[in-house]
Amino acid sequence: MSTLAVEADTAVDLEPRRKPLWRTAFGSGQGLVGVVLIAAISVLGLLGPLFTQYDPLVQIPYANLLGPSAEHWFGTDELNRDVFARVLEGIRVDLFIVFVAVPLGAVIGGSIGLVASVNPVADVVAQRVFDLVLAFPALIFAIALSAITGPGLHAVVIVIIAAEIPLFGRHIRTAVLQVREHAYVEAAEVIGAGTWWTLRRHILPNVLEPLSVQLALSMSIAVFIEGAMSFIGIGVRPPDPSLGSILDESIANLDANWAMAAGPLVVVTGLTLGFLLIAQSLGRARRIG
Repeated sequence: MSTLAVEADTAVDLEPRRKPLWRTAFGSGQGLVGVVLIAAISVLGLLGPLFTQYDPLVQIPYANLLGPSAEHWFGTDELNRDVFARVLEGIRVDLFIVFVAVPLGAVIGGSIGLVASVNPVADVVAQRVFDLVLAFPALIFAIALSAITGPGLHAVVIVIIAAEIPLFGRHIRTAVLQVREHAYVEAAEVIGAGTWWTLRRHILPNVLEPLSVQLALSMSIAVFIEGAMSFIGIGVRPPDPSLGSILDESIANLDANWAMAAGPLVVVTGLTLGFLLIAQSLGRARRIG
């Protein structure tokens, strides 16, 4: 690093010190409720075998469409499988999708947004590609993709990544352009700091906070996308369970076992609500911070 860059690092760092964002957002209120919801559901999914003696894929003799009971909390399905065990397995599938696909979309989209913010040609190309992707609703894109690659977990992951890339790309690009107007960034550039060094040292730390809000919001959307794709048969396919596919299977059996639909609905609602509460708390903490 050049001497001028060191001077910029030590003398031009004018950003005010304040309480960490996570402490303001999750110390109490909605943020804490959201974290508890996500943590509780995650524990149920990750430690699922500890909460049930049944395998989600194994048929149980003489247990066709039983209602909820102490032995089968959500009853059984039309193939004599324990619904509670399948919901726990579905939670693991959804957690994998949410915590893999969304961060991947964020990294790819954020990288494109960074490059676009410093390169006019890349900016024009990226914005037109983003316009093209955003012109298609996620489910329309999902149907087209599944027609090419076939339905399955891979299709859900690809659709979520593709849907998140333009969101994070534009989010990062806008945040970088805004931060570059601040006095301490201009001063660093005047002193002689390079573009990429300024991005790494002064701009990226300031755009990560708004990025965290979008990340939590996108995770709630990813839960919905997985549920919708699996519900219409182009996502995770039976016999493998996911929350959306279990809901799809329950439609024809609501009169025999209503809990077959209620169980995954409660979990989907809890995941979506938890991520939304976290996103709202992070956004509020940024405004008051």
